[in-house]
Amino acid sequence: MPSPTPDPITLPLIREHLYVAVLSDALDALGYRQQCPRVELRPLTGFQRLAGRCKTTLWADMYHPDPRPYELELRAVDGCQPDDVLIAAAGGSQRSGVWGELLSTAARNSGCVGAIVHGAVRDVDKMTAMGFPVWAAGTNPYDSLHRQRVIDVDVPVELDGVVFSPGDLVMADLDGVVVVPQAIERQAVAAAWAKVHAENEVRDAIRAGLKAGEAFAKYGVL
Repeated sequence: MPSPTPDPITLPLIREHLYVAVLSDALDALGYRQQCPRVELRPLTGFQRLAGRCKTTLWADMYHPDPRPYELELRAVDGCQPDDVLIAAAGGSQRSGVWGELLSTAARNSGCVGAIVHGAVRDVDKMTAMGFPVWAAGTNPYDSLHRQRVIDVDVPVELDGVVFSPGDLVMADLDGVVVVPQAIERQAVAAAWAKVHAENEVRDAIRAGLKAGEAFAKYGVL
């Protein structure tokens, strides 16, 4: 008999038991079918799973000397709270490495648990050594100074057309990234939890010899 669903399902439980695909399935069932960016965002620092709350930054390319270097990105980093995941919406730009070791160190000191960068990063070996999870579209050794800058913080941003709002639940793993809007987080997480445990039953049944079609007919889970 399946164990009862915890109430609430906390971030530590989400990190331990859930994963991107099952959250995506739960969101699909609730009618939220555009919650995973289709662009490749790869884990670059040796971690396989990241989950927390969105701390958003909006980036732009620039082609002139920055009159206020690093101003808003430092404000964002210093404003991180425990369990935040820094979201860098840089439009996939490869103009520079917008995230690196020093920002990771400062963000972690403020409670940030990782970063998701729709753009390039640098200092990958150092971020790996310090144990800071980073998902990004690629790497670039250039400094962001006079090349890219943060133009807004703590606002809804888009990664490949998917909206990430401050405080939303976000998860990343080897399959990609999913964001869960706060308005339906409780339902989505509970549905994902139930599906994980149903999948465990189906897996056990198939291992015991049940055909895949028979398992789907019996459990309605695939």
